[in-house]
Amino acid sequence: MADSIRFILNGKLVEVAGLPPTTTLLQYLREQARLTGTKEGCAEGDCGACTVAVGKLVKGKVEFQSMNACILFLPTLDGREVVTVEHLKAATGAPTPVQLAMVKCHGSQCGFCTPGFVMALSTMVNNKKNASDDDIQDAIAGNLCRCTGYRPIVDAARMANETTDRALPSHPKELASIQHNRLMTYDVPGGKYFSPASVEDLAMVLSVYPDATILGGGTDVGLWVTKFHMELPVIVYTGNVEELHKIRDTRVLLEIGAAATYTEAFDALAAFDPSMEDLLKRFSSLHIRNAGTVGGNIANGSPIGDGPPPLIALGAKVVLRSKSGARMVELEDFFIAYKKQDRKPGEFVEKLVIPKRPDNVLFRVYKLSKRFDQDISAVCGAFALTIEDDEIVAARIAFGGMAGTPHRAHKAERALVGRVWNEEAVEKAMAALDDDYQPMTDARASAEYRRTTARNLLKRFYIETTDPSVKTRLYRYAE
Repeated sequence: MADSIRFILNGKLVEVAGLPPTTTLLQYLREQARLTGTKEGCAEGDCGACTVAVGKLVKGKVEFQSMNACILFLPTLDGREVVTVEHLKAATGAPTPVQLAMVKCHGSQCGFCTPGFVMALSTMVNNKKNASDDDIQDAIAGNLCRCTGYRPIVDAARMANETTDRALPSHPKELASIQHNRLMTYDVPGGKYFSPASVEDLAMVLSVYPDATILGGGTDVGLWVTKFHMELPVIVYTGNVEELHKIRDTRVLLEIGAAATYTEAFDALAAFDPSMEDLLKRFSSLHIRNAGTVGGNIANGSPIGDGPPPLIALGAKVVLRSKSGARMVELEDFFIAYKKQDRKPGEFVEKLVIPKRPDNVLFRVYKLSKRFDQDISAVCGAFALTIEDDEIVAARIAFGGMAGTPHRAHKAERALVGRVWNEEAVEKAMAALDDDYQPMTDARASAEYRRTTARNLLKRFYIETTDPSVKTRLYRYAE
């Protein structure tokens, strides 16, 4: 039992007690610590004004990642190090190369977004030498500037990228002093928080509190509090269960622990296809991918989550565990109805099991959204065809945004199986998609847009796999 949360904040050990478990790091920084350089803009992880660097001790060194303080629940930082914009000049007493570059390149006007950009770029410079322009764009894709314009900010990033200085001060000895490997509980009036250190402890806690909110990266659950003002009386955090972060890659399958973040799983998932890498780069922002988990994206059950369509097309299975044991279900069967999944009381997602793609399987995934970066899908389509002797012997097509759950297009699949992959086959499958889905109109897209683009994505898949000379991809950013 613990009655306090301990973490290193700007080089000093902080112990927090008495605050609700749903207190966000941003609220603590501004209201308790009086560190107001970190700004509140959207309170949902979209604008990046609240960007901070969060460090974890790995083999005696502190590894930092950029994250959104507005949706990080304070207890999840127990045993971590946090650096805010106020602490950047701690090592030398002078502005850092990133801060100086922002001044020299006129990268700030009103200044509200500037601390977030500085923290995002400082983390990039700290972690990566000789960052490319793509690296810079990824680093700030989760930061919104309404008045400066991104060109001078990118120029500042290029200038700062030339430095060899470590951009973030770290305190590994102090951080080592607060590490532990046990079940951590934080209990205050009106709220209980559990952070298990093993799968067994996680199963035990959920057997006692089967209706608890299971917290992964908080990139969705955080909004339940900041936007919907929900009360979460019992929270069980999965982020400190090392077993759930493991990624096992073999010749025939890929296993991804449910608590693995999209940053941790990026390379393993991107290896399936270049289109998968493109999707992952557009999977919200780097700040969100650093926190958001693969299992959380599945367990949340959103009909527009970007993860399920390609995983369903690849034939993924989900392993569910409880104190009673484990069971495996097809990922497509895990989604029962809108926001309803096949997860029994006390069960949690343990891992995903994804078969490796054989050479005779054609695969692509595409995302359509109003913005290129940091936006929710209007339609996400994934396609996998198994071809033997020029004949389609199996087809798996899955869409997000077209129904109340991520859903396979069984009629379109049947229209393809047994045929040669040609123009006639794709036209029949495109027509069958109208019978597979009855999409709705909402703020992201009209029903007709979704029907039309779903058909067109299937046609794009055909073009890309039969005539690679046709250019169907656009460069991500203006040159």
